[in-house]
Amino acid sequence: MVKVSQSLAENIAQVQERIARAAERAGRSPAEVRLIAVSKTHPIDVITAAAGLGLTDFGENRIEEAAPKIAALPQSAAQPGLRWHMIGHVQSRKAREAAQAGFALVHSVDSVKLAERLSRYAQAAGRVQPVLLECNVSGEESKSGFAATPASQWSALLEEFAKIQALPGVQVRGLMTMAPLGADHETARPVFQRLRALCDMACAQLPPDDWAELSMGMTDDFEGAIAEGATLVRVGRAIFGERG
Repeated sequence: MVKVSQSLAENIAQVQERIARAAERAGRSPAEVRLIAVSKTHPIDVITAAAGLGLTDFGENRIEEAAPKIAALPQSAAQPGLRWHMIGHVQSRKAREAAQAGFALVHSVDSVKLAERLSRYAQAAGRVQPVLLECNVSGEESKSGFAATPASQWSALLEEFAKIQALPGVQVRGLMTMAPLGADHETARPVFQRLRALCDMACAQLPPDDWAELSMGMTDDFEGAIAEGATLVRVGRAIFGERG
């Protein structure tokens, strides 16, 4: 565990330095960018060590993996007040578990149907679930998300967003996207630019809401995402290493 903690400390420091440099190059404060440590497939003891080193936000892809971690870590982590993020695809049949798990933010709402189910189950649990709307702005068929290409379709897309805003059990906080696999921070920037433009359009044309969050950028491309306005970057490999 000592070696693990030392390696984690070095990796976290390097990622935080990369975030700071990217923000400063973009004329932004590093405090405007929150680091989401992608903890999927990593065991509780490693996440506990990361929390003890100051990380507070963790991202999971699967509800069945996240639930026991959420239950266990508040009692074992040195750092209290952890925030858990659902960053993976949520099937409609898993909406009840997602709404009741206690996620600080669900990044991957990709349909009105899923939002409606989250709303219903969140209300039943006596809570409002903050969400991001996942958008496919790259046009890749393999990507999840609201179809957001071409930009000429954005007006119709905003009608879908408005339906979700009107739901009582969810709160729309912004948008999320994924760049094409293998893209670096420069080649991914046009994708991030399009998400930022879509978010600006939604903020201008839809009823007032908190559209403050842009979740975009991962290990290979988060500097480009920060340059284009990312407020949440989802970093796994650069912190925890390659998954086994």
